[in-house]
Amino acid sequence: MISSPIPPESKIQQHSLRHLRAFLAVIDTGSITRAAELCFVSQPAVTQALSKIEKTAGLMLFSRTPQRIFANSAGQILARRVERAFGYLDPALSELSPRLLITATTSQLKALIAVRETENFTLAARQLGLSQPAVYRAVSQLEDVAARPLFERTPYGLVATRPAQGLAQAARLAFLELEQADADLAELTTAEIGRIVVGATPLAKSYLLPKAIASFRRFRPNLPIHIQEGPYGDLLAALRRGDIDFLLGALRDPPPIGDVEQKVLFHDTIVLVSGCHHPLAGRREISIEDLTSFPWVVAQKGTPIRRYFDQIFSDAKGGAPKNIVETGSLILMRELLDTCEYLGCTSRLQAEAEIARGLMQALPFDMSKTSRPIGVTLRKDWLPTAAQKTFLELLPTPPERRL
Repeated sequence: MISSPIPPESKIQQHSLRHLRAFLAVIDTGSITRAAELCFVSQPAVTQALSKIEKTAGLMLFSRTPQRIFANSAGQILARRVERAFGYLDPALSELSPRLLITATTSQLKALIAVRETENFTLAARQLGLSQPAVYRAVSQLEDVAARPLFERTPYGLVATRPAQGLAQAARLAFLELEQADADLAELTTAEIGRIVVGATPLAKSYLLPKAIASFRRFRPNLPIHIQEGPYGDLLAALRRGDIDFLLGALRDPPPIGDVEQKVLFHDTIVLVSGCHHPLAGRREISIEDLTSFPWVVAQKGTPIRRYFDQIFSDAKGGAPKNIVETGSLILMRELLDTCEYLGCTSRLQAEAEIARGLMQALPFDMSKTSRPIGVTLRKDWLPTAAQKTFLELLPTPPERRL
């Protein structure tokens, strides 16, 4: 599992879920008195909650008249994020017990998330900076209200039940919305709060990201950018958990799962490469038999590039080459090509800079039928901050060309 960067402390998330529910109830009803009745708290408690939320936000969130209380533009921005947070959270809470809609707390949900991820109370406590009994108590309180266990003990650790997994995932996404709320409100004061977390495949790191980051820094010179690297499956899981904002790289056909969407930026093709002193370097024509005579550096099984590589040799008399090194590292490929008689199969755009610098050569072998879409993968219901939207808009869409 890819570890998530530690997010900045969310100011809005410091408020209790009950206070945030009261905030929404005031907006829905236009009345502090009515909101107090709906949330089963006193009127002074609602007034105090609104005051604390406005103080934390650093902005006035309401306009008041003798008859009603209205959310101003800042209040509407915050309400949108809070509504989205409860949109994730409430169905999962209700599945376990409707009472959890009233009793569940942020600390209990964070404990649930940590135990689910670490499968151990002691490790979860260490992750949260709490004592083991405190984490155990928080999870037990959820279990008492739900009237069922949330974890099963196995020889390998604690495994969350299906409803507990659903609640932990919903809580992660809910807390992410509250973190995003800080960034949305900061836009109103020209402050720079938040971050961008990008899941990057090798092509994204070598081609897409350098150009996008350089352009983005002209608009947002100080906003933190974190690049997560790893196998596609791990990056996809991190995207769905909310650990990364979007995933850049080759798109999958069909889309890998129903809760993400893919957007095409451009198409790339595969290129076969060699070192500059390889026996095939400088040849005008190359046959399949020539290619099977040498060892190869290729992507791992299951990747689009590897699928195209295997297709090249599907009709070859001797079959695919047997001497293969599997890696997604262009650096390792380049060094093997330079020191040995290896050949490589990689992305055209990824290899473009290496070829231009004379570090490897493209072989004259027709790969025009290997066109594949390159783009961005997003959670279907994701709502980007202004900074995240700007970053996406600056992603390059190069013209089609051949090496």
